[in-house]
Amino acid sequence: MQQLTKEHFEPISVDLRQAEAIKRPSLSFWSDVWRRLRMNKVAMASMIFIAALLVCAIVIPLVTHNDYFTTDLAGKNKKPSAEHWFGTDDLGRDVFVRIWYGARISLEVGLAAAFIDLIIGVIWGGIAGFYGGRVDEIMMRIADILFAIPYLLVVILLMVVLEPGVGTIIIALTITGWIGMARIVRGQMLQLKNQEFVLAARSLGADSNRLIFKHLIPNALGPIIVTLSLTVPSAIFAESFLSFIGLGVAAPIASWGTMSNEGLPAMKYYPWRLMFPAVFISVTILAFNLFGDGLRDAVDPRLRK
Repeated sequence: MQQLTKEHFEPISVDLRQAEAIKRPSLSFWSDVWRRLRMNKVAMASMIFIAALLVCAIVIPLVTHNDYFTTDLAGKNKKPSAEHWFGTDDLGRDVFVRIWYGARISLEVGLAAAFIDLIIGVIWGGIAGFYGGRVDEIMMRIADILFAIPYLLVVILLMVVLEPGVGTIIIALTITGWIGMARIVRGQMLQLKNQEFVLAARSLGADSNRLIFKHLIPNALGPIIVTLSLTVPSAIFAESFLSFIGLGVAAPIASWGTMSNEGLPAMKYYPWRLMFPAVFISVTILAFNLFGDGLRDAVDPRLRK
């Protein structure tokens, strides 16, 4: 057995220059999330694609000489060319321009539905989780009842009662869409409300509203933002599906779903009419999902596989 000597208790010599090189300032939570997110090349590529999609959807329809509704029967079903990059449809309308107007519709619906889900879900789930007991029981049973109503039935009824359009689609998506966010927030409230920092704030006289919105919800922002980022692609797909089956936006408004519906019968002879909207739907939803997964891993590394 090795004998311990005085030398074993002497402090280890440290090169101060090396110690200074190793030292770095502590990171805040969001700085650490951003650092982890930047390490995920797939998530960063998805974020760049989403940003480029937003910019193009805003700018391209403003600078092009074509529009999404003017018809030209003499130039219908033209193949992609220098004049019409994505070809034309059966009414001679430029598919390239209609794709970017469709991007506006899809992104507007996705972002608006996600924002409304965020507001309702955070308030509902925050109150239910914080107060607990009978309040929690009643509020979550109401949420369960709404969630049990067939989604397609709600959409059809709204389309019959209200005028079809972007606003109606957003309302239809948010009637039950906020429930998932509410459940996430409620779970976070149940975990956090008995933490020491909450008890300390309560002992200092903080009321319920301040505890919920100043202490609890800010500490639950990670899961909330991740859920929000994954809500957008779901709403984009729902809008495209509804427009595809004829329950979405009406002509002549361009939508990826309506363009896919119009291009499906012509797929054999004019495949570009279906190919371009289908590719944009798929790639956009994939990009949002990949970004959401990367953000989830950055917020909570324990979720990594």
